[in-house]
Parts: sequence; C-alpha cells; structure tokens
Amino acid sequence: MSLKDMVMGLFTTKSRRSRTASGKSTEMPERLRKKLPARFEAVGEALSAGTDAHAACAVVGRDLARDGIDLNEALHDLRSTFALVTRSDPDFGSTHALSIAWADETLGYLHEVSCENPLTGLATLAHVRGRLAEIQRGAESRGVVGDIGYALVVVDVPLLSAGDREARLGSALVMAQVASQVRMVFEGEESIGEASPSRLLVVAERTDFLGTRVSTLRDLLIEATPADCVVRVWIEGLPANASATSTLLDELART
Repeated sequence: MSLKDMVMGLFTTKSRRSRTASGKSTEMPERLRKKLPARFEAVGEALSAGTDAHAACAVVGRDLARDGIDLNEALHDLRSTFALVTRSDPDFGSTHALSIAWADETLGYLHEVSCENPLTGLATLAHVRGRLAEIQRGAESRGVVGDIGYALVVVDVPLLSAGDREARLGSALVMAQVASQVRMVFEGEESIGEASPSRLLVVAERTDFLGTRVSTLRDLLIEATPADCVVRVWIEGLPANASATSTLLDELART
C-alpha cells in the first residue's frame, strides 16, 4: 500500500467516525470529488472530514514534484481544492506542507543528477570520491607509494547537524556562507565538497603553505558563522590506497 493510499484511508476512517458520532455523513460527494484537481483527492477527503490536510498536502507535493509539475501549478490546484471544498483559501500549514515537500523532492532529484548541491553550490560527496580516485590513479601510474601529495581539509560546523527539516534548510544557507569563505582561501583548482550537511571537505595539495591557509580560514569562519557555532578545521592525511580512502570518507560523512 502506498503512502498516499494510507493517508486517504486514514482520512476516510476519520470521516466514517465523524458520520457515526454525529449521525450525519461528512463524506465528500462524488460530484465534488470529480471536480477536484488530479491527485488532490486525499486533500479533499481531509477537508470534507473537517480535519487538517497537512499530511495529505505533503504527499501531494512529493507526487507532483516527481511528475515534473511546477510549484506554481501545484499551489494553484491546492487553492482550487480549498475553494471547492471549504470555499476558502488554503491555510498556511497546508500551503507550507505542500511547498516544503515539493522542494525536498525537487532538490533531492537535482542532487542526484548534478555533481553539486543546488543550495550550497558545493560538490557532492560522490564527486569528491571521484576526484580522490583520479588523484590516486595518477599517483599509481607514476609509481608513487605512500604520500600522494594531497590532503583533505575538513571544515566542521557541529551545531548545524541538529534540527528538523526547516532547521536543516537554514543550515544549508549557513554552509553556503562557509563555502564562500573556503573558496576565498582555496581559490585554485581544489575540489570543495560536502561530507554531510554540517561538514565540508577540500581536496588540496599538501604544500608548505597549507597550514597557513587553514589558519587563515579559521579566522574568516569566526565571522561567517553564528556566534554559538564552534567551527573546527583540520587537515586529514590521505591513505595510500583507494579502499582505505573510501573508508575515511565514510567516517567523515558521519556527523
């Protein structure tokens, strides 16, 4: 059974309970159901039963995003549904639930097909893995064993790892500011990517100036992050083989 069917079943059950308790049916008339926009039946059921439609709106938002329906059309259909069933505009909670679910689904898709997070502009962890694999293959082809001349600079903002969905969205915006400062320091060919929503990685050459650049970055991040954030920045050495490097990235991805 799909999540949508479960939601519709829940609201239908509530509707039947309401009818039993009051002696008057609150089930949505079939003629009204046929007028509802496609996929908004569960929302109409909830409104007809007198319950909030937030959960149903979230389901619809995800469904519409998966089918490529833009947010403007989705909100227009939501308004039409409310007008038909309640003769009023959608409440904030319903609009918010649909919009957030639509955005989550859309961003998730963009994240999968792109090598960058669309909110922060940072490379994905998969891209960082690919870059490190490329570097290690190059070292192997030159017969280099051990130190391959690169390291990971890790930037961790632990306060941002907690919170609900909306808090995480705000955290992504903070990480975009953090990434901006990192790019000021590492402005060359370094790859900058996300290990997690609160931690980013820089694939940088291990030069005599790397320690100085990391120190400069620490100073810049003090001003770029909230006062109650304790930002940690450190240099992580790279293992000599691809398998160990993959394990290291897995560990860094855990917050």
